Amino acid sequence: MKVIFSEDGLPTGQTKSGQQIGVLCVDDSQFILKQISQILGSRNFNIVDTALNGAEALIKYKERQSEVQLITLDITMPEMDGLTTLKKLREMNPNVNVIMVTALGTAETVKEAIKLGAKGYIVKPLNREKVLERIGKIFS
Repeated sequence: MKVIFSEDGLPTGQTKSGQQIGVLCVDDSQFILKQISQILGSRNFNIVDTALNGAEALIKYKERQSEVQLITLDITMPEMDGLTTLKKLREMNPNVNVIMVTALGTAETVKEAIKLGAKGYIVKPLNREKVLERIGKIFS
């Protein structure tokens, strides 16, 4: 699935076939969820839903899988962490596009996430251009 890039080199939320990219945002921080939603929404990505932990994310993904082409997934969350959630998401759909979000940009955790199938990672605090660049790499 290829997205359209604008003149600034950043991705729009639309594919070349005109489909809007649906996103499930998962983070235990309402502030981060709002920030990601605003960044992606400003580029015409469709925020399908949000979840505050991995267990909630699995339920919401199962319900709305056909609408979701990208999941932003925090690594450190209560109830079910991001790495466990990533494993379970990949069991549900081996081709799911997941980008990890972390304040703990530790090399080991990021390597583990990539090994488990994450397509990339975003480090907090969020920078609009960096978020869009990382997501653009997934769809280029």
